[in-house]
Amino acid sequence: MSYSSNGLGGPKSAAAASRSRRRSHAAITGSAEAHSSSRSREEEEGKRKKKVSVIGSGWAGLGAAHHLCNQGFEVTVFEDGNGFGSSDNAGIIQGFWYPYKNIFSLVDELGIKPFTNWMKSAVYSSEGLEVEFPVFQDLQQLPAPLGTLLYTQFKQLPWVDRLSSLPLMAAVIDFDNTEMAWRKYDSITARELFKQFGCSERFYRQVFDPLLHVGLFAPPEQCSAAAALGILYYTSIAHQKDFDVVWCRGEVKETIFDPWKASLRSRGCRFMEGREVRDLVFDEGTSSISAVFCSSDELVYADAVVLAVGVSTVQELVKNSAALRSRDEFLKVLKLASIDVITAKLWLDKKVNIPNPSNACSATDESFGWTFFHLNALRDEYKDCPHTVLQADFFNASEFVPLNDDDIAKRIISNLGKCANDIENASLVDMDISTSPKSLTHFFPGSYKHMMRGSTSFPNLFMAGDWIVNRHGSWSQEKGLRERLGSSEPSCGFGWKRKLCQDHPG
Repeated sequence: MSYSSNGLGGPKSAAAASRSRRRSHAAITGSAEAHSSSRSREEEEGKRKKKVSVIGSGWAGLGAAHHLCNQGFEVTVFEDGNGFGSSDNAGIIQGFWYPYKNIFSLVDELGIKPFTNWMKSAVYSSEGLEVEFPVFQDLQQLPAPLGTLLYTQFKQLPWVDRLSSLPLMAAVIDFDNTEMAWRKYDSITARELFKQFGCSERFYRQVFDPLLHVGLFAPPEQCSAAAALGILYYTSIAHQKDFDVVWCRGEVKETIFDPWKASLRSRGCRFMEGREVRDLVFDEGTSSISAVFCSSDELVYADAVVLAVGVSTVQELVKNSAALRSRDEFLKVLKLASIDVITAKLWLDKKVNIPNPSNACSATDESFGWTFFHLNALRDEYKDCPHTVLQADFFNASEFVPLNDDDIAKRIISNLGKCANDIENASLVDMDISTSPKSLTHFFPGSYKHMMRGSTSFPNLFMAGDWIVNRHGSWSQEKGLRERLGSSEPSCGFGWKRKLCQDHPG
């Protein structure tokens, strides 16, 4: 006798039992088919390449795209109207120092030779030529910082002032680039740091002031001591030859970035040029970013997003994005500051003697820093030019921004004349001047607590750039690139890369 399964215990006919068995069989078969279909969809989804949108096409953006393409992701890079990265489109000339191993490996991988030989450089204060740096690797190697101190050619600074910088080594050793060290030294200015450790006023004014003016883009009294310690250790104190530098023999965009982008395109990377990203679309169901919204009213869906842009660009995005404004880490970015840059390329009517191809300077009133370069010695396109071609880059020179080009040129020539006397006897025949407001990060005291990490509170949104906190000591294009090219070092800056590959395997 068969019984119903309704809990009442009543008898059930054979026909009813047969129908019940048929229904059960059909249900099981249907369930199996549904499960098989679901599994097929999951398998199909698993075979699909995960899509990653990279916002920004500077060192950090292309570095992120490079690594992600190597990992098998489907990568789309969003470029703004300049087709260049945030700080990179300022047009400033940047050196490539001896420790920039990832950049040197990259150009080898691309099969290009974009750099000059190792070159000497100089430092000018308001009192004239102060320092000439030799090519340190050509000299007998001594323990750091003895080699740097002994081989550097100080033109005016007495030995007693040079030796006053040695106690600063205690701070450099104490600054181990940890979170605790950053918070300790970020609370004071670089100027206060030098005073605390007995650095003479003359050494500070003639050497540290112009170097930090162009290394951190602002006067030392406006810069974080932690940022100053990081850059001093990384470029000059760790090893004798770390201060050696090469320069790009052409514009970075054409010489390095264009072949790099061509290589990425050959691996399936897509570049969306002239696209300003206006917003990121938040999916409440997954609590993640699901798409990128562009100024062209395009909506591009993505499994993950990498923001590889400068501070000012992130700030504009936060103002436009309700999703980003909902998170404290992005609201803190609004408290950060950026620095204006003036770039001027000048053609003089005759050859002028420029002793060193690259030079770091501070203004007479020490309100801004600037660099100038002899392009006839650095750039292939100007080697045979009958004119002297110079480029001068001015940092934190806000007073230049409202001026017209002619007035800016007069001020630049006046400053150049204090470094190279022959310039006063030459005439300006052509110029190309550009202003880039808020294009470089200002590492002011207390800024560290507002800076972002590589991973964010959105599970699929990541940050990249030279202002993002990681264990790399400098603030440079090498830092922007370093964590993107697959370094295996277990520092906090590489966490986004591992997490992205774990959560979205290609």
